Amino acid sequence: MNKKVEVQELGVKDYKETWEYQEQLFQDTLNTKIKNRRENLGLPTKNHFLYVEHPHVYTLGKSGDFSNLLISEEELAKKNATFYKVNRGGDITYHGPGQIVGYPILDLDNFFTDIHKYLRLLEEAVIKTLAEYNLAAERSKGETGVWLDVGTPFARKICAMGVRASRWVTMHGFALNVNADLGYFDNMIPCGIKGKAVTSLNVELGKTEVNIAEVKEKLLKHFAELFEAELV
Repeated sequence: MNKKVEVQELGVKDYKETWEYQEQLFQDTLNTKIKNRRENLGLPTKNHFLYVEHPHVYTLGKSGDFSNLLISEEELAKKNATFYKVNRGGDITYHGPGQIVGYPILDLDNFFTDIHKYLRLLEEAVIKTLAEYNLAAERSKGETGVWLDVGTPFARKICAMGVRASRWVTMHGFALNVNADLGYFDNMIPCGIKGKAVTSLNVELGKTEVNIAEVKEKLLKHFAELFEAELV
């Protein structure tokens, strides 16, 4: 079992370019697994963790409803935003500047073969990170992601999540709002859930800007602990 995870900081990168890069890494891992099975080999599979920040973009999961995007193509262009229908789970979400997007491309055969556990541990890494900023984040039953004030009229989502898995290899991941422009969320029904607000870490802390590099470091620390991974 290879528990080494190669961390890559991609900086600001176009969504489609990053998606294609994810697909390449994902397919390379699948190909290794298929070769191992067919030829009775024991080649190790690689694990990756990509950090990226996207220009304004809306993405719709394979089971999502297009009507949850509330603006036209013309309006998207005016807002310098793009739109893609993608092959992850979940409904519609937004990515943009000031948001940490993490894409773990893991062979879960190296860790545990349980997608439910995988999602819960990703959520837990975010929850533990936010706890370091004295925020009591939590899960909302039946709604993947990380929330604040669940079960109250003030419930709000701070981290969205949507993944794809095949032969226990994962791709896509999570998006944590750190210094996000929340106005862009008004152009959609977040994750297809009506009546729920969205927030960002800087808003919760009453700051103009939070140090994103610091948040990324904390996230990686908790990810490594929870997955018992060695970051390289």
